[in-house]
Amino acid sequence: MSNFLIDAQGVSVKADGRLIIDQVDLTVSEGEIVTLIGPNGAGKTTLIKSVLGLRKLSHGSVNIRPQTVIGYMPQSLSVDPNLPLTVRRFIGLAGKMERGRRSSVLDEVGVLPIVDSSIHDISGGEMQRVLLARALLRDPDLLVLDEPAQAVDVNGQAELYQLISAIRAERGCGVLMVSHDLHLVMSATDKVLCLNNHLCCVGHPEVVSKDPNYVALFGPQVADSLALYHHHHDHEHAVDGHIVADHEGHSHG
Repeated sequence: MSNFLIDAQGVSVKADGRLIIDQVDLTVSEGEIVTLIGPNGAGKTTLIKSVLGLRKLSHGSVNIRPQTVIGYMPQSLSVDPNLPLTVRRFIGLAGKMERGRRSSVLDEVGVLPIVDSSIHDISGGEMQRVLLARALLRDPDLLVLDEPAQAVDVNGQAELYQLISAIRAERGCGVLMVSHDLHLVMSATDKVLCLNNHLCCVGHPEVVSKDPNYVALFGPQVADSLALYHHHHDHEHAVDGHIVADHEGHSHG
């Protein structure tokens, strides 16, 4: 695959003699959004840290395309409440940057108006956007987001996923992210990997939502609720997620 950013094959990770991840394959290509879903303890964060070289593999291989720039947004970041820190200063801790770069990225994610606010006084949703801005400062080829919508209300989550889609469209970067909620990411991802320590199913979100392994893992109630969710668009997806021609013979892309 010539346009890959990350190609991980047969990844396994052990801790205290227990397999946390067992024989998982993961590929992210240029401009592709790939989402990892699964219950708590399924190994989603471990998989991300493994492909980034932050966790040692017990088995398997990870190939990152040479000179790929990665922007990483961790699942959480604890800031000492006694440390006086504005958003401006927090972003500045990422290192030296060209003039106007900080303001440009904060504006891109919609938090420029709070640049002089204390990091301790902003909302959970604003903090997630600040962390996203920090990941974008390096102008990454691959954006890695671990639970980007945690501590955000439902409306804010939908807006954040829309923002991530817009960033992908504008920048052309690949995105690898973790989410608990397939419903929220269905319209904001190209491929879903459903994990439960091993790979349960993989494919376009509409395909995964109907997969028996997904239904068994999350329950028929969740699957039924997803059946009520529909995209309002003028094209169809093949099983692998690619856009196919409509009934009049026109293709969409």
